[in-house]
Formats: sequence, C-alpha cells, structure tokens
Amino acid sequence: MFDFSRENRSLLANWWRNIDKTILSLILLLFFLGLFFSFSSTSSVIGEKLNKESYFFFLKHLVFVSIALIIIFFISIQKREIIKKYLPYFFLLSLLLLFLVPFIGIEVKGARRWMEIPFLPRFQPIEILKPFFILILAQIISSQLIHNLYKKYFYTLILLSVVLLFLIVQPDLGQSVLLFSSWLVMVFSSGINFIILGIFFLICVFIFALVLFFFPNKFGYILFRLKSFIDPTKGENYQSEKALEAIKSGGFTGRGLGEGILKDKVPEAHTDYMLAIIAEEFGVILILLLIIVFLFFSYKVLSKLLEERDEYTKLVLVGLISLLLIQTFIHIGVNIRLLPTTGITLPFLSYGGSSIVGNAIAGGFILNLTKKIPLNRDNL
Repeated sequence: MFDFSRENRSLLANWWRNIDKTILSLILLLFFLGLFFSFSSTSSVIGEKLNKESYFFFLKHLVFVSIALIIIFFISIQKREIIKKYLPYFFLLSLLLLFLVPFIGIEVKGARRWMEIPFLPRFQPIEILKPFFILILAQIISSQLIHNLYKKYFYTLILLSVVLLFLIVQPDLGQSVLLFSSWLVMVFSSGINFIILGIFFLICVFIFALVLFFFPNKFGYILFRLKSFIDPTKGENYQSEKALEAIKSGGFTGRGLGEGILKDKVPEAHTDYMLAIIAEEFGVILILLLIIVFLFFSYKVLSKLLEERDEYTKLVLVGLISLLLIQTFIHIGVNIRLLPTTGITLPFLSYGGSSIVGNAIAGGFILNLTKKIPLNRDNL
C-alpha cells in the first residue's frame, strides 16, 4: 500500500511539475466563469418557466464542470503513446454514435442532433467527436507510412466528407462549417500550396451550392436563414434581434447581476446566446476582456509550436486551438448579427453537458501536448 501511494504521489508531482500552469489556469478560469454566468442566466428561467428548483440548471452545470475537470486531469496525465494507441477506438466509437443519431436520436425543433442512452442525460455526439477528429486528422497528415503528402490530404478529405455527411443529415450547418474551417486551417498549416487550397475551397463552395439547389426540401432552412440574415424583413429574426438589443441595453458596464431580461425572452439563451446575456448584465467591457482571455489562451498554446519539433503535436495544437477559436468567433458573430444563426455554443462558458465535456477533452489534449518533456521521456 505504501509503495502504491508513493507512486501516485510521484505521478502527481511529475504532472504538476511538467504541466503548463498558465494554460491550465486559463482553462480553469473559463470553466469557473461559465459556472458564474450559468448561475446568473438560468436561475429565474428554470424557476418561473419550468416550475423546478431555481438552481436546477446551475447544479447540472456544476456537475458537468466537475466531470470536465476529472476528464482534463485524466487526459493530461497520460503518456502520449497511450493517447495514440487508443485514439482510433475513441474516434470510431464517437463516429458510430454520430452515425446513429438520425436513426435513434431525439428530434428538437426540426433537428435530430441529440441522443439519450440509459443512465445518461441527453447529449450531442458531435461535441464528443470534434477533438478526436482533430487528432485523427493530425495522425493521418503526419503519418510516416504515407509518403505522398497529397494522398494524406485526400484521406483526410474522405474522413471529413463522411463526418459532414452525417452532420448534413441531422441537419447541423454550424458544426459542419466549424469542422470544415478547422480542417482548412490544419491542411494549410501542414504546408499545402495556397493556390491548390484556394481552388479546392471554391470547388467545395460550388458543391455546397449544388446541394442547396437540388435538395431544397431538405436544406431549404439554410437558404431561409441566409435570406433572413441578408434582409431581416424576409424572415423570423426574433432571437437574433433580441440578442442584439440585449447587448445594446447592457452598454459598457451592464445592467447588473441577474438584471438581464434576454434569458426570459429567448429560449435556450444560456446556450446559443450566452455572449448576449453576459453583455446585457455585465457590459461590453467584460466581453472585451473575455475575448482577450481567449486570444491569450490561443497565443500561449501556439507559442508552444516554437519549442516543438514533432509534426503530429504541432498539427494537433493548431487544430484544437483553431477549433475553439473559430467556434468562439462564430458564437460572437451570431450574437451581434454578423453571421446567421448556427446554434454554436461559446466554448467553456455556455451551458450544455455535451459542449462542456467536448471542451474538456480538447483542453485535456492541449495540456497533455504542451507539457514539458522530461529528458528520460518517462512521462510523455
């Protein structure tokens, strides 16, 4: 018993010694800010509209954040060889769950994106799949078994197409755009010719336009959202208009903790319109500070690339941080009506178990790959 306990203490000591404490602190800060904003944004909603305990959502959020912290620690303490060994299994499992969504998933507001498994709450498989998808892409691009770089790109394109097909069936435009954008960043970062990448991008846009044209019944909602975004008089823009009004009413310093009214007017505002809730209650100044936190977080992660020689590690870090950063700015763009409604959450901050767990997985991998590597390489 004594030896086991001493071994555990040594493992924890090595983890603490090698972990990037700045990145860890930023992740913890974002999660705890999410808890605080959840407390402010959901208490009145759940009490008045759903006739449940006032802090029902907050307590659920607290449970998910606690699970997230365990996931972060568990992933970040693993050796890199272990992650590479079991990565394909986790990816295939999450891909299978995504595939099953159209068949056994739950339909909410015309979209079938969620699943319910006995003893587990409703969850969204794509949120779990995203970080594993990034790692698989990096593994393919950096593989030493495939010598032709363009073959690697082709294989990643096939994998991307499969995932996007499953998402389009649901349908889920927001996550599709997010994954496609992250794939573009990773491919560009790996050294592809910029002209070839641009030609491929135009081809993808053309294919997307053909899909919208030939399958209007299935994807007409996309055209509807685009038309209503371009011309607000030609569609239902109640949620986005209320979100923009809330941001304006908050001004620089906000209306005060719990004084916002957007959460009472817009369903699921604490997920899709979290930024507008924060702006209304705490002001634009806090939003700017949050953006600075996200940018500083990205800077700290990307600065590790200068110290890293392993191509796989570089691609994973670029992919994961681009995933989180693009998602953040899509959420901001939707809230201020620069982008059409997508249903994308604000990473680490929005309410939602699937989103919190998915962000924790990404955060765990980032912490794992930004650790200091001991000279004896025993604790990779």
